[in-house]
Amino acid sequence: MIQIRRLRSLFNNSLTWSFFFNRRFSSQPARLDGKIALITGAASGIGKATAEKFISNGAKVVIADIKEKLGQDTAKQLGPNATFIHCDVTKESNISDAVDFTISLHKKLDIMYNNAGIACNTPPSISDLDLAVFDKVMNVNVRGVLAGVKHASRVMIPQRSGSILCTASVTGLMGGLAQHTYSVSKVAVIGIVKSLASELCRYGIRVNCISPFPIPTPFVIEEMVQLFPRVEEAKLEKMIFDLSALEGTVCETNDIANAALFLASDDAKYVSGHNLVVDGAFTCFKSLNFPLPDQNTIHGES
Repeated sequence: MIQIRRLRSLFNNSLTWSFFFNRRFSSQPARLDGKIALITGAASGIGKATAEKFISNGAKVVIADIKEKLGQDTAKQLGPNATFIHCDVTKESNISDAVDFTISLHKKLDIMYNNAGIACNTPPSISDLDLAVFDKVMNVNVRGVLAGVKHASRVMIPQRSGSILCTASVTGLMGGLAQHTYSVSKVAVIGIVKSLASELCRYGIRVNCISPFPIPTPFVIEEMVQLFPRVEEAKLEKMIFDLSALEGTVCETNDIANAALFLASDDAKYVSGHNLVVDGAFTCFKSLNFPLPDQNTIHGES
């Protein structure tokens, strides 16, 4: 016990200690042992949770994000197997540089997770659509994803292996769940995955996406604050969690990180071109909500 306490005193950061403990004392094999991952938009939210999950499963992760200070803090918090590089996904050269940085540091790239994205606050009617805002959102959510796949492929094709992930959304599966611009961008991400998987399968590269249900990440909360400026953050979180269709639980960042871990690992070695929907059955149905009939009327009683 004394020796363990001394070891723990060497690790001031709880995430670093968690990684050390899990890797040394867990009987479960690390599912990404020796793998190298690059994750965009990894300074917070889903990206950060996935980076932590990958590292705890044996991977080394390059965190790419436009938020320099937050990204550096996240890399430090996640420990020695995380490295930060500044990346604006609207600039193809930044994405190319992030891939090249990963190769120069780790000599390979096994996993590319195109997670960076932005929300939009646009009028609900298509007749009022601001095409400048549309172009801005598509530049990040679609062009940034496509550039990520392009440059990951550039280094994965020669090695004849790799796993490419993208963050889509349930808003890309059903209309009316978000503003048109955001929904269209996520429909496009799902299309990118299916189209590019058809080519990259010839090189042993798998391409998949994840469609999460809304989660109260900083990304989502910032958007909710615009819609409900006077509502406290705790109430906004409850509003999101109350949307859950699956009784007894809610969708959290760890659920998406687990989905990414599965798709990135050899457990999904024959899964490609797939959109893994993590929504607790929300998009599986739409209730008609007929009023319950009067039992007396059913039996012909007046």
